[in-house]
Amino acid sequence: MIPVCRLEDLPAGESRRVETTPPIAVFHTEHGELYAVDDTCTHQDASLSEGWLEGCLVECPLHAASFDLRTGEPACLPARRPVRTHRVTVEDGVIHVHLTAEEGTAA
Repeated sequence: MIPVCRLEDLPAGESRRVETTPPIAVFHTEHGELYAVDDTCTHQDASLSEGWLEGCLVECPLHAASFDLRTGEPACLPARRPVRTHRVTVEDGVIHVHLTAEEGTAA
């Protein structure tokens, strides 16, 4: 479990990059939902935390690929592969990311 920041420090409609390996992007939607995905676009190396958030979709700032934050699945081309999603919880007002194991490894 990785602490990110206090919930009050991540306004709705904003994101935060977490310097893990690989980096994680945490998003706070306009509806108050929290999502976390690997920060790197699967189409080309661009930071999704620098992209545009609309509902549950984030648009990559480089080539406009977008991903559904709930599933990690690409919503349009040029991305074809999903980004890995991670569970997010809030405990005592602090946002935490629970990393999903790499594919092929034990959780």
